[in-house]
Order: sequence, then C-alpha cells, then structure tokens
Amino acid sequence: MRVLYLQAGNLYGGVESTLATIARYRQLCPEMEPSFAICFEGRLSRELTAARVPVSVLGDVRIRHPLTVLHARRALKRLLQRERFDVVMVTSAWSQAIFGPIVKAAKVPLVYWFHEPMRGRHWLERWARMTMPALALCNSQFTASTIRHMYPTLRAEVFYNPVCHQEAPRLSRSERAAIRAELKTPEEAVVIIQLSRMVELKGHV
Repeated sequence: MRVLYLQAGNLYGGVESTLATIARYRQLCPEMEPSFAICFEGRLSRELTAARVPVSVLGDVRIRHPLTVLHARRALKRLLQRERFDVVMVTSAWSQAIFGPIVKAAKVPLVYWFHEPMRGRHWLERWARMTMPALALCNSQFTASTIRHMYPTLRAEVFYNPVCHQEAPRLSRSERAAIRAELKTPEEAVVIIQLSRMVELKGHV
C-alpha cells in the first residue's frame, strides 16, 4: 500500500518525529510504502531525505498570501496525477484545510491523522471541516473522543504513535542522587517529566 503523508515541515515536534520514525523503520511494515510531501524545507525534509524515502516539496505556503496556497495545491495535483497512491494522510487542520479538497478531487482516500484534541472552534478547524475525510486516525482514546466536534459522523480508529525504543541509561545511586540534588528534588519524591512544547494546547494546566 502506497501512503502519501502531507505535512507543512516548518516545525519539528512530535508529529514530525513520528513521520521520521515511520521513514527510518519502514522495513518493519513492508506492506506499506511511505512517501512524503512537504511545503517547507528544514529539519524534517533533511531527515526524510537521509532515510531515503521519496520526498516532494510543494512550496512554501502562507495562508495570508493566497497565491502560495494555489501554487502548492497545483503542485500536489500534479503529484497525484503523476503517481498512484492508495491513501493520502494529513496530520493537521492546516494540511487538511489546504490540501484536503485536492485529494478528494483526485478521488484518493483521505485519512486525517489527529494528534491533538479538537474543539472545532478555531478558524482552521472550521475550514478543515469543509472537507470530509474517509477516516479519522487518532493518537489516543482521548483525542478520538473529541473528533465529534469537527466530524460528528466520522469513524475514528486509535493508532498509537510509533516510537524508537532506546535503552535507558543506567545510573548509579550516587549519580541519581547528584541529579536530584541539582534539581532540588528529594530522594523520595516522584518525578513526572512532561516532554512537549510549553504551549496551552498541550494541556499543562
């Protein structure tokens, strides 16, 4: 199955890390042949290129400059005419709003991979809602429970993000104590680590 992943590419966070992991470890799922289409070149495009997967650059998109949206949509349309994909995967309201109509017009199944809960109020979410995907793929049960705010009738499936397993470093008792002392954390305290950007939508409150 040939899958085309659509992503902006101008940031690098959990979604981009997930896409890079899919590219690097694609041999673990030989039934799937991943390709990628991005708008902005940067860390993600470099990592995908290093992983030797097909990467198409659609061109920088700034919504405040409608011509850039038009050019990127035309580039995607040409790509879908030139190559056959079994499914196209978008990973954000941004990519769904901009590219969803082009994918639907090409009659390729469109899957929206949700990586965060939806409220359906943001203008990008309202724009994205105008195009109905074939399936919602969600990174958690919680995310899946919020899809109704955008697509009340859409079927949602949960698929946990693939991660690369790395052996945890083994620290001696004295090394752990030194780290706790540096962070002013008592030996008996439970430590919870939040790995994400410090932005409101990540749910820190």
